[in-house]
Amino acid sequence: MTKKHNRNPATKPTPTGTPAVTVHAVTVCVPDEVPSPALTSRQLDRHFSVRGQIVPRFWARSGIRWQRRQLLAPRPGAPTCCAGGPVKLLDLDGLRRAAMVGAAIRHQQWSTVVHDTKPATPWPVMRQRHVEDPDRFPMDAVVRVFYNQPRVNAIRMHNAVTHGAGRLALGELEMFQAGRFTYEYYAASAAVAGDMIVTVDGDRIGPDGDLLAQRITYFEHANRYLDGLDEDLRLLAVAV
Repeated sequence: MTKKHNRNPATKPTPTGTPAVTVHAVTVCVPDEVPSPALTSRQLDRHFSVRGQIVPRFWARSGIRWQRRQLLAPRPGAPTCCAGGPVKLLDLDGLRRAAMVGAAIRHQQWSTVVHDTKPATPWPVMRQRHVEDPDRFPMDAVVRVFYNQPRVNAIRMHNAVTHGAGRLALGELEMFQAGRFTYEYYAASAAVAGDMIVTVDGDRIGPDGDLLAQRITYFEHANRYLDGLDEDLRLLAVAV
């Protein structure tokens, strides 16, 4: 395995078997019996079998005052960004709308960056080919073909001279290519659901893979579950 393998835009190559699903953002539904003081990064594995860090990802509703103490790791600002809290205190719709606005800006930027380049084969598709037929599609060849695509190189060149939020995720190539509106709805869904949900019963809701169709199926299930939660239930944002 060469050093080129480590340039995988989404996850490390899986030589055999089912490709690993990329999980960076987890939304945890916190049962009532777990006290708020126990919701620390050091307690995540013990209570939820999740290893990661608590991160501010949700927005609090405007106008809350004394209820602010129910928020988890709130930060100053408007809107207040926090790591979680009761659903009734979180502005999930506002967060989704903001994610759509940001996605529209990124897609416009992406369109400029990849102008005059042909559509590229996304990494999850290339990786799946290797998993299904490693003899015909060895990992070295798959990585080489992926990174030799002009559209991929255009994004990489942009990222090489760009810092911070202006960088474009190669792992979202398929989502970008699906069109602006699809990318906006993708971003809105991911803003709350993340890459995986730990339910109040401790079960996992997650995608079967990194392909856009698999992610859409996950968002359908995840958002249906989230929309049915009791407003007093607490959510917690975790980065893994």
